[in-house]
Amino acid sequence: MNANILDFGTEKIFVGIARRGLNENIMLQGSGESKYAGFCDGEFLEPFKLPEALAEAISNAAKSARQRIEHIVVGVPGEFTTTVCKEVRISLQKKRIVTANDVDLLHEEGNSFNNVNGYTLINSQPIYYTLESGGRFIDPVGLESSKLGGLISYVLAENRFLDMARGLLKELGINSIEFVSTLVAQNMFLFDDVVRDKFVVLLDSGHLTTSVSVARGDGILAQYNVPIGGSHITQALSLEYDISIKQAENLKSKVMLNLSLDENAVYAISSTDSSRADELQFNAIKVNEIVASCIKWLASTVTKSLKLCTSDYPDYIPYHLTGGGLSYIKGAPDLLSKYLERPVEIIAPSLPLLEHDPHLSSSYALLDTALRLIPEVEKEKPMSFLKRLFRKR
Repeated sequence: MNANILDFGTEKIFVGIARRGLNENIMLQGSGESKYAGFCDGEFLEPFKLPEALAEAISNAAKSARQRIEHIVVGVPGEFTTTVCKEVRISLQKKRIVTANDVDLLHEEGNSFNNVNGYTLINSQPIYYTLESGGRFIDPVGLESSKLGGLISYVLAENRFLDMARGLLKELGINSIEFVSTLVAQNMFLFDDVVRDKFVVLLDSGHLTTSVSVARGDGILAQYNVPIGGSHITQALSLEYDISIKQAENLKSKVMLNLSLDENAVYAISSTDSSRADELQFNAIKVNEIVASCIKWLASTVTKSLKLCTSDYPDYIPYHLTGGGLSYIKGAPDLLSKYLERPVEIIAPSLPLLEHDPHLSSSYALLDTALRLIPEVEKEKPMSFLKRLFRKR
């Protein structure tokens, strides 16, 4: 059975249609994408062009898969979500085996967000569970206790984003819509249980923004939005050398921050779009300094954001970098590591042929989540949202 997703990036809208293949692989059946102005600081930059861009991506995906899209899972970017963590406890009345229904009741006990102005709960998952015997558990079902508790992460989405997406999709004939946090999907997809249980700090650096999340277990502890992305490096090069954005992107692709360069070393690009045109040459050391200053700016802002995190995650864990904003600049992770004073590792989907494509992390994470949301055919009654989303891999 196919699953359909909609991923709002800061440069492109991506619509994917996929099914589950052998060894739990994700088999893409069709896809469509469209470039658009994106969003920053919680606002779409050209909202009047959004309907056309969304229609193009959905139409192209449907055509490539040769099927009509009637249901879709929409990823809500970190820019439009907030996370609240709560310690929650319930009594089971007597000592007995903990059931999945008990877990659902625990999550609902902490759900006090029905009357929160401007927000709707879209994800609820555990950082950990606790029983009367002590200790922390990621899955208490089947264990014996008279009490059940846990630290639960609730992700809320801005109603204005949800209403906008619903309205545009309904105009395109799609009325069956589910929303999930893109950050939750990424953390669940990119890291296995063992890694997540030791804390994860993920930097998803895109075209215009960088989403920062601190996660543990199956939930997000804290999230921050940094309005700095790969386009800021492009703009800095464009302004410094008075060249077009396209030329600046070309120049950025030549950058090698991990090499010791001679003072006469240059980066060369075409002076126009023509392959026969003369070359433009730029002092490599100066270009590297411009790029490095942008990365330092990002690192400084990320550091300030993470200082607000109340969770005392270990000093030894690396930060993970994904997305297309910085990952493809040679030497950028090492320089970012220097400025953050932490190891930085690039992470991408651990699927065949995608291990070197961090810009696809959010889209494939949403596809993985959407496939897990499909009710098991053999069950008479569909599983609850919580159980469906957090089946163990």
